[in-house]
Amino acid sequence: MLALGVILLLLGAIGIVAGVLTGTGSAELLGLDVDAVALFLIGVASGAAVLWGFALLKYGTKRSLRRRRESRQAGRRSDELERRDGGADDGRPVERDPRTP
Repeated sequence: MLALGVILLLLGAIGIVAGVLTGTGSAELLGLDVDAVALFLIGVASGAAVLWGFALLKYGTKRSLRRRRESRQAGRRSDELERRDGGADDGRPVERDPRTP
């Protein structure tokens, strides 16, 4: 897997260098005339932005799922403590199992 990742990175770097050094001509982008190198670099930046967006979505989803899981576990622990104590709150401190986080 590591070797495949390195090969893909090298192929991508070669493609970027080839696109920048051999680009000729011009094109129209959003009503503006841009040369081939600028268009290529805009494409690279757009691709990087998309990848960054996916990474942020992945991070945010993991974080949200972890918070939900922790909240659900805290609710279960609370229910378990209430069942153990009979649900009565007499002002005594509740003893916890030190092994429980």
